[in-house]
Amino acid sequence: MGAFAAVDLGASSGRVMLGRVVDGRVDLTEIARFENRPVRLGGSLHWNILALYQGVLDGLRSLVDRLDGEPLTSVGIDTWAVDYALLDADGRMLGVPFHYRDSRTDGEHEDLFSRNGIAPLPFNTVYQLLAESPDTLSVARRLLMVPDLLAYWLTGVARGEVTNASTTGLLDPHTRAWDRSSIASLGLKADLLPELVAPGMPIGPLTADVAAVVGTESSVVAVGTHDTASAIVAVPAATPNFAYIASGTWSLVGVETREPVVTSAARDGGFTNEAGVDGTVRLLRNVMGMWLVQESLRQWERDGLELSLGALLDEAARLPASSDIDPDLPVFLPPGDMPARIAAECLAAGVPVPTTPASFVRCIVDSLAAAYARSVALAGELAGIDVEVVHIVGGGSQNTLLCQLTADATGLPVVAGPVEGSALGNVLVQARAAGVVSGGLADLRRVVRNSFELVEYLPRR
Repeated sequence: MGAFAAVDLGASSGRVMLGRVVDGRVDLTEIARFENRPVRLGGSLHWNILALYQGVLDGLRSLVDRLDGEPLTSVGIDTWAVDYALLDADGRMLGVPFHYRDSRTDGEHEDLFSRNGIAPLPFNTVYQLLAESPDTLSVARRLLMVPDLLAYWLTGVARGEVTNASTTGLLDPHTRAWDRSSIASLGLKADLLPELVAPGMPIGPLTADVAAVVGTESSVVAVGTHDTASAIVAVPAATPNFAYIASGTWSLVGVETREPVVTSAARDGGFTNEAGVDGTVRLLRNVMGMWLVQESLRQWERDGLELSLGALLDEAARLPASSDIDPDLPVFLPPGDMPARIAAECLAAGVPVPTTPASFVRCIVDSLAAAYARSVALAGELAGIDVEVVHIVGGGSQNTLLCQLTADATGLPVVAGPVEGSALGNVLVQARAAGVVSGGLADLRRVVRNSFELVEYLPRR
């Protein structure tokens, strides 16, 4: 049967989950959850990576306690993309990893889409590296993405995993190998980048020190370490002609293909080609997602308002449709007073300005649904796929208003669930590596369909 630990770190919280696959069904239990709060140091925004690592260790220890002597088969780690740590020759971290919302990469950047298939977003790893201190780069000997860094601390083995590596802008989208010529042309050191492994391959056993802390011997297995790659494994699709929305702080909207799409139309549409599990490509757009609501709630809390997201969504559902704005404007990327920015954009667009928290939420949700519809339609066109259904996985699948408005906007049925898509995909790849399940993505997705009650939303006229 096997017991699998899924370490799933998102932009606002981290989780350690216990997963099992029994009789063709996957079961997931949350063991630990901890906050992921960035810190501002010297005017820059950073991840509190040591607190996250401690949360991982504590969560694994609690999971081992729950197993009560049963072996832990393996550990898999997935996190957000693009952010990294630099290590020196002794494997020590050089500074605290920067947060992708830090302002150091603001401004114009060279468009590398024709070479890497990645939309030229300011927070991409390649642009972060070009903004690094030359002194830091001169002594750096290894770059590890955040999940690879955590795996290195657990095992002592420094390897990179291909789905997260694909978001760096330094990977050849066709060969899935580091693009040595691009790396050299950018003035970066080729030997800075680690050996790559694919999802399902072993990283290494836990070090003796880590095993003593968590209370068991086990090993780390590479999964789709980009959380979206793991989430798409868990899309319960019964047809290949599906679009997906991995909905959380960010929304990743796209389709699954076998080959990258690096046309000018894909570039102009803001699409990116990220490596998926089993040699697939995730042709997708980044849509700002529930970050707009999360940051609005933080502002209202600073203003002394005690508001519940659930109550706001219920009230927003009773309001008429709102004028939508473009949720992907750069002004919405950094933290701050989100309602004020939304109001300013409404004024600039000449549309009614929301006046209450619920009306702001309705404006955001209408805007997201419209952005989803545009992205789904264009993704299908670019990939030559006649999209039949839209799957929403992640936290947004619980947002009834967002799901229904997405069905209305796309004119397609929307299937919502499962919620913990990233952790599920993480566990399924581990379980397949251990021989507990077999087959390709269609087989893993059948396990998901058998395991969860899904909700379907049909488009209204």
